[in-house]
Amino acid sequence: MRNILLIGGTGFLGGALAHRLASADFSLLLPTRRPERVRHLAVLPTARIVAADVHDDATLARLMAGQDAVVSLVGILKGDFRRAHAELPGKIARAATAADVPRLLHVSALAAAADAPSDYLRSKAAGEAALRAAYPAATIFQPSVIFGRGDSFLTLFARLLRLAPIVPLACADARFQPVWVEDVVSAIVTALDRPESRGQTYPLCGPREYTLRELVAYAGAVSGHPRPIVGLPLALSMLQAFLMEFLPNGPMTRDNVRSMQVPNVCPAGCAPPFGLQPTPLEAVAPGYLAG
Repeated sequence: MRNILLIGGTGFLGGALAHRLASADFSLLLPTRRPERVRHLAVLPTARIVAADVHDDATLARLMAGQDAVVSLVGILKGDFRRAHAELPGKIARAATAADVPRLLHVSALAAAADAPSDYLRSKAAGEAALRAAYPAATIFQPSVIFGRGDSFLTLFARLLRLAPIVPLACADARFQPVWVEDVVSAIVTALDRPESRGQTYPLCGPREYTLRELVAYAGAVSGHPRPIVGLPLALSMLQAFLMEFLPNGPMTRDNVRSMQVPNVCPAGCAPPFGLQPTPLEAVAPGYLAG
């Protein structure tokens, strides 16, 4: 297996995966609507970046030609969830089936469910269902929130804490089990060579659970900007999120608040796939948050 199509491969997780696969001499095809924004990936010796709209069926069909595997990575935190999370995976699966692509791997989200409280989680569940309907042997990953250098999670908290003398925090008691981006990459790469992963769904989590309050406090302590944290009740959390929706790159939306009503942690007794050992957040985060 040498040719891999990465759809959504220019984002945070996709970039990390592209680097790992390129270092193993896989030939990568990375479609994007804005090639000029991903020049940092163009330096990878086995990567080819092409301008393409992956929502177009004819374009998807062309991209699938000659591929040994497709990895579906598209994810957004606000915007048209149905188009990105529900409709696109179905299109990808149908195109992969029509092109007889041997492997299809898809990154969804932990706690995705048809009856989830947020549009984000419901759309992720719809995408999984559409994917399975068209390509039953697809391998699905459901990571908790992903951290690592360049993330929009702990890094965002650290930046906000530099500016705010006090932090009014929505959903302070929300529970997460953050997973390192390189551990998610390892699970995906390992699955490519494991036939038993066909048709399987794998939750991916780190070794420890945290509340959001604990994570924000940790980001502040490690970055050198500890701040008092005031947890907000649900009504004020929704109001804060509503006001942030008017900011160009606001860090939270009301749908995010609804997502956080569901614990973002792996089921009890859930073990990482393929014998992989999850990396503690404390072993990685100081390297990119400190200073």
